[in-house]
Amino acid sequence: MERVVVTGLGIISPLGNSVDEFWSNMQQGKSGISYIDSFDTTDYKVKIAGVVHDFDPKALFGVKEARRMDRFCQFALAAAMQAVEDSGLDLETIDHERMGVYVGSGIGGIESLLDQHKVLLSRGSDRVSPTLVPMMIANMAAALISIHFKAQGSTLAPVTACSIGNTSIGEAYFNIQAGRSDIIIAGGAEAAVNPISLSSFNNSTALSKSNDNPQGASRPFDASRDGFVMGEGSGILVLESLSHALKRGARIYGEIIGYGASSDAYHMVATPADGNGAARAMKLALKDADLLPEQIDVISAHATSTLIGDRSETAAIKAVFGEHAYRVPVTANKSMTGHMFGAAGGAEAIALVKTLQDGVIPPTANLKQADPECDLDYVPNTARTADLTIGMSNSFGFGGHNAVIIIRKYEG
Repeated sequence: MERVVVTGLGIISPLGNSVDEFWSNMQQGKSGISYIDSFDTTDYKVKIAGVVHDFDPKALFGVKEARRMDRFCQFALAAAMQAVEDSGLDLETIDHERMGVYVGSGIGGIESLLDQHKVLLSRGSDRVSPTLVPMMIANMAAALISIHFKAQGSTLAPVTACSIGNTSIGEAYFNIQAGRSDIIIAGGAEAAVNPISLSSFNNSTALSKSNDNPQGASRPFDASRDGFVMGEGSGILVLESLSHALKRGARIYGEIIGYGASSDAYHMVATPADGNGAARAMKLALKDADLLPEQIDVISAHATSTLIGDRSETAAIKAVFGEHAYRVPVTANKSMTGHMFGAAGGAEAIALVKTLQDGVIPPTANLKQADPECDLDYVPNTARTADLTIGMSNSFGFGGHNAVIIIRKYEG
């Protein structure tokens, strides 16, 4: 079987719109949470989110093309362009039939749907844009990336809620490993910070209402946490067979060596207290990588900052790792980015690649007093240097979707 490596990284996020900026801010424990400025939140109980700033799609794509893309597609294509440029791929010489795209979105083009619904109500059916459907469907990010790079191989848009990024990366890894593709652009994108999504999540009592302290609102594992913070953006990686990467002399960031997926088969939105579904996905990833739990040097937790979710993930880690659970550092990127939904897994995979490459574990920000039921080493508030080789990244989603990937530092 082919070995699968990471050769390109691209990101649009609340912590920055380049990998260097994102990684620098994450190491410093900076927060990307701010007040929502894209619509008036006066009458909303929640007024904060991890919003992408300084992003100009018109400058990137031109006015005409930008208008034909929903914001989630703009994020995805921008991140993919970064990743492909970073990879150094020669698009003139590669076999485009062996280049694929696995990029999903949990909610898709909801902003376009809301805008055109207003047009329907105010101006009538004849004024609804004919491009609404292609702008809102969740596969369009993958499609536009495929079109842009003439990627004619396997192209999928997994929809596994907040585990989309890891699902995309894991399934792409399986595809390349089996020898079916040479290159797959993989990850996720989301742009759901809008009035209706904010209202729904708030009414489900899932969101933090720490409006007086936006940067301290997302606090995974902390005893005072009061919910997650919405985020947006895109995280994209270029995955490649090792043989293809070596043949072209590519720079290699890391190697995907394991993937596990499972379903809780439990509830539409809640996770079981014992985290059994998450634990099964972690065990499957370890089995796929042919590793013992003790060989994992760092865990990137899903850790959204909800009461049940953080406790459930902690229980799952303990069930899988036993006593090693208390020795392996666990970091929670969402403490700084907020929950980027379908983009989270891709962004966190990029952070894990950089963690292994640089030997720096980003902190879990805002962890002042840990929940007594969350008693692991969460690298509180300050980044930590360490000798690292292998990391695990967890992603879980509504409906009970669990996806776990394992990445190894590439050393030839």
